[in-house]
Amino acid sequence: MRIKTNDMVKVIAGKDKGKVGKVLKTFPKKDRVLVENVNMVTKHTKPQGPTKPGGIEKKANPIHVSNVMYYDQKSGKGTKLGYRFENGKKVRFKKSDNETIK
Repeated sequence: MRIKTNDMVKVIAGKDKGKVGKVLKTFPKKDRVLVENVNMVTKHTKPQGPTKPGGIEKKANPIHVSNVMYYDQKSGKGTKLGYRFENGKKVRFKKSDNETIK
């Protein structure tokens, strides 16, 4: 999976197409990522005693990694990522401008 935690991504498919957000968590075994303010669902919860009242809360659901693309903040567009070796280390790079990602 080329998308990592804290990357900025753009949603390219689904109901939230066009939105840009930060990856909060990745689930590599399921090929899914959790992006802030994307794929929001409503969760009804029961009260869990006096400290946790019940109610309706909105939370983000994971989205498949194929539906997001790395977002290049410099150009303001999505870009493909690749891997290469530099000084014996495997690093990610943007295919659009061949620039290494930290």
